[in-house]
Amino acid sequence: MKLKKIKTLTNHQKEKLFIVGIGASAGGLEAFESFFRHMPPKTGIAFVLITHLDPQKISILPDLIKKFTQMNVFVIEEGVKVQPNTVYVIPPNKNCAIYKGTLQIFDITKPDEPIGIKMPIDFFFKSLAEDQNELAIGIVLSGMGTDGTIGLKAIKNELGLVMAQDSDSAAYSSMPQSAINTGCVDYVVSPEKMPELLIKYIKHASDKTVANLDSSSNKIPDALQKVLIILRSITGHDFSGYKHNTIFRRIERRMNLHQIEHVSDYVRYLQQHRTETEILFKELLIGVTSFFRDPEAFDALKELLLSHFLTADKSNNTSFRIWVPACSTGEEAYSIAILIKECLQEIDRPVHVQIFATDLDANAIEIARLGKYPSGIAAHVKPERLKEFFSEHEESYIIQKKIRELIVFAPQNIIKDPPFTKIDLLCCRNLLIYLDSDLQKKLIPIFNYALNPEGMLFLGTSETIAFHERLFVLINKKWKLYKRREDNYARIENEREFMPAKHKSNQINHAQIVEKFLLSKYAPPAVITDHKGEILYIYGKTGRYLEPASGNARMNIFEMSREGLKIELSIAVRKAVTEKKEVFVENLCVKGNGQYHAINLTVSPMNVSLFDTELFMVIFQDISLPEAKPVPMEIVEYSDEQIKKIDYELKSTKERLQITIEELETTNEELKAANEELQSTNEELQSANEELETSKEEQQSLNEELITVNAELEEKVEDFFKTADDMRNLLNSIDIPVIFLDNDLRIKRFTSQANQLFNLIPADVGRPISHISSNLKYNDLIKDSKAVLETLLYQEKNVETQDGHWYLMHILPYRTIENTIDGVVVTFLNIDDNKQSVSKINDLNKLVEKERQFTKRIADALPECMLVLDNNLKIVFANRSFYRQFKCLPDETIGKLIYDIDDRLWDSTQFREIVHSVLVENHSVNDLPMEQIFPMNDHKHLRLNVQKMAKDVALDEMILLYLK
Repeated sequence: MKLKKIKTLTNHQKEKLFIVGIGASAGGLEAFESFFRHMPPKTGIAFVLITHLDPQKISILPDLIKKFTQMNVFVIEEGVKVQPNTVYVIPPNKNCAIYKGTLQIFDITKPDEPIGIKMPIDFFFKSLAEDQNELAIGIVLSGMGTDGTIGLKAIKNELGLVMAQDSDSAAYSSMPQSAINTGCVDYVVSPEKMPELLIKYIKHASDKTVANLDSSSNKIPDALQKVLIILRSITGHDFSGYKHNTIFRRIERRMNLHQIEHVSDYVRYLQQHRTETEILFKELLIGVTSFFRDPEAFDALKELLLSHFLTADKSNNTSFRIWVPACSTGEEAYSIAILIKECLQEIDRPVHVQIFATDLDANAIEIARLGKYPSGIAAHVKPERLKEFFSEHEESYIIQKKIRELIVFAPQNIIKDPPFTKIDLLCCRNLLIYLDSDLQKKLIPIFNYALNPEGMLFLGTSETIAFHERLFVLINKKWKLYKRREDNYARIENEREFMPAKHKSNQINHAQIVEKFLLSKYAPPAVITDHKGEILYIYGKTGRYLEPASGNARMNIFEMSREGLKIELSIAVRKAVTEKKEVFVENLCVKGNGQYHAINLTVSPMNVSLFDTELFMVIFQDISLPEAKPVPMEIVEYSDEQIKKIDYELKSTKERLQITIEELETTNEELKAANEELQSTNEELQSANEELETSKEEQQSLNEELITVNAELEEKVEDFFKTADDMRNLLNSIDIPVIFLDNDLRIKRFTSQANQLFNLIPADVGRPISHISSNLKYNDLIKDSKAVLETLLYQEKNVETQDGHWYLMHILPYRTIENTIDGVVVTFLNIDDNKQSVSKINDLNKLVEKERQFTKRIADALPECMLVLDNNLKIVFANRSFYRQFKCLPDETIGKLIYDIDDRLWDSTQFREIVHSVLVENHSVNDLPMEQIFPMNDHKHLRLNVQKMAKDVALDEMILLYLK
C-alpha cells in the first residue's frame, strides 16, 4: 500500500495544528477521492473543504468523503473548534471563516448576486491566512473560474504553504491554472501526490527552525549576509535594509519546502540553483495588495482631494501628478485612478491627471500593465465601480481604457533610483513596515522632496513618519494622511538629509557678496542644534571640533564631539537649556588631527521656537594661549612609581567618566523608546476599552437574539408534530407499496399497500425484514439493501410476484435533515402495462428486422450499383454490385463520406452541385452519363441516377444513387 510509505507526525509535531483549506468546484469529487485515499488518517492535520454547492439541494459530499478516509467527517457548524485528524465540509449556500481556531459560517443573503460576489474559497482562504499565519495551508483542486486565486496569495503573504492541482489531472483546469498563473504556488502536482509532500513539509516545519539566524540582534548574522550577497549578485538588489525578521521567516519557509536543516546547506543550494534565488527574491518583495484596501481610508482621501486639491485654484497649473511607489500588481494604483476619476466627475472641470506607478518587481509591473484581474476582486470593488470602470471577460475583470490611460507603470528601485518630483499626491502604503528604521529615515525626506508645496502623503495604517514630524503636517491620524510642511525649518532638515541647497538665482547681489566675504573671513564656525543636540545646520569648517561617530550615521553634536570637548559641551548645552541664557566656556583643550589646540566655546539660545522646539547656536572660536610667566614654586619630586600611579588613576577616572557618559546616553535612548512604547500601550488600552464597550453592547444584542431564537425553536417543535401527522396521512393515502428500513434493515414503517407484497402487520415494526415472508420471486432484497448503504448509490430492478404481476423496485438511501444516512427506502411501482408494451415493441422490432433483411437481399440481387446516403452525405448502404464495380469493401465504404471513398473519385465540383440540388432543392437526376462528371474515369460508361428518398416517421431524409 502506498499509505505505508508516508510517515505520520509525532506528538511533538502535532502541538502545532496545521489547518489545510481545500477548494474545489466542478470535477472536485474525483480529486477529493485521490487526495484522501492517499492521506493517512492520523497525521495531526485538520482539513476544511470549501466547494461550490447547489444552494437549493442538500449536499451528500460528507457521506461521500467518509468513503475515502477513516478520519471523522463533519458538516461545519457555527462555532465548532477545529480538531486534528478531522475533515470539515462547508454546508450549501454558506460562506465559512475561521477566528482563533473556531469555524464560523455566514449566510449568502443574496443568491442572485453575480458570480464574482460568491467566492467561498477566497473568503475562507483569506480568513485562514489572517488567523493561522504560517500554519495556514491552501490547496486548489479541479474547478471552473478563478475562485481561490486571491485567497492563495493571502496565504502565501502570511508565509503559509500553497498547492494546486496540475492541469493534466484536473477535470476542469481553469481554477487551479488561475492560481498557478499568479506565480505564488509552491507545489503543482496531482492530488494523490499532495499528501506525501504535505506531511514532509509539516514534519520539517514542526521540528526545525532556521539555525544560526538570531532575529533579536541588530547585527546581521554571517549566514544571512551570505544569502543577501547571493541575492545581490543575481538580482542586483540589496535587501540589507529590510527588517531582519521578515527575511528570516521567508528563508525558513523556503528551507522547509526543500527539507533543508542548516542555513549553510541552504546557502550552497542557492549557489547551485539560480531559480531558487529568483524565487526567494520574489517572496521577499511581499506583494500584499488589493483594490480599495481599507475602504474608509479611501473615503477619507476622496474627501480631502475634493476639499483641498482638486477644487483649489489651479488656473496656472491644471495638472495633478500622483506617484504610487511599491505598486505591486497595480491594484492600489488603479484604485487611486478610479478615485481621481470620480472626483473629476463631481467637480466637473478639466484637470490633467498623471499617475506614475512603480515597483521593484518587473513581473508585477507587467501584470499591472495588462490590467486583468480574477473575478474575486468583486468582493473588494463596489458593483457600481465594477460596472463603470471594468469590463467582464471570461470570468475576469479588465480595467477600462479611460482608467488605464491615466497610469504609467515602470520598474523602479525606490532606494537607489531618483524619485519623481512635483508630485501632488504620493501613495505608499504598507512598504515602510517591512523596512528597518534607518531605511525609513532615508525614504521620508525623499517623499518630502518629491511633493509639491501642500502635497499629500498617504501611508498605510501601520506606518508612521517617526523622526521626521517636522517635514509633514498630520491631516488624518487614523488613516495616516499627511500634508507637506513648507517652511525654512523643514527645508533645512530636508536638504540636510539627502542633498545640498540649490542656488535660486544667478543675479549679482553686492550686499550678499560682502556679507559672505566677512562671514567667511571673520565669523567663527558654528552649529545650530535643538535641546537634544540634534544638528539642524552647520556653518563653516567644524572638522577640528566635530567628527562623525562610528556606527549608524547620526547628526548629534554630543556624539560627534572630539576628545576634550564632549563633557564641557554637554554641560554648557544643558545649562543654556535650563537657565535660558548664553553660556561661555574658556580655554578648552581639544584634540584634533593628532594635535591639541585651545578654543573658547559659546552656547547661545536663539530665542527662536519652531514647532515648540528651542534652537541653540554653538560657536567654536580658536584662541592662542599667552606665554605663562615663570612663578617661583616649591619643587616637589615624585618617584616614577607615584607618577605611574597618578597617571593610572587619572586614566581610570577618565575611562569611568566616559563609561558613565555612554551609559547615560544609552539610558536616555532607552527612556525615549520606553516613552514611545508607553504611548503606544496607552493607545492600545484606549482601543481595548472601546472594544469592551462594544462587546458589552453586542452581548446585550446577543441575549435579545437568543430570546428570539428560543421562541422560533418552540414554533418549530409545533411545526414538527404537524409535519409528522401529515407524513403519516400521506403514506397511508398513496397507492404505492413503500417500506422504510433502518441501518440494520429493521422495519421502521410501511404503507398499507405493502401488504400486497409482504405479509406485514403493525406489530412487525422493529423486526428485521429478513423475518418477513414475501410474495416476490426475488431473494436479494437484503443483499441489495446492504449494497445501497455501503455505496450510497440507489438500485433499480424489475421484480415479479408469484401471481405474475411486475413491479419496478427502487432502493434508495434514507437521508435525515442533517444529511446523514439512516437506513433505506424500498418502493414498488406496478409496471404490468409497461411490460405488455415492451413485449409488443419487441415483436414489432423483429418484424422490422425481417423486412430490412428482405430489402437488403433484393438490393444485392440487382445488377445496378446502388448507394444510400444520409443527410450528412455519409454512406449507410451499398449493394454487392457497387462493391464489385468499384472494387471496394464494406469496411472502406459504410459510414464514410461519399467524397472520401475510391481515392476521392466522387469529389468533383459538378457532383457536389448535383447532390446539393437534390438535397436542398428536391431535384432529381436521371440517366446522366458519368463521363460528363468524371471524364477521365474508368466508369464513364455508366449512367448516374440521383433522387431524394421520402422522409419516414422513423428515418431522416436520405439520398438514393444508382448507376446502370
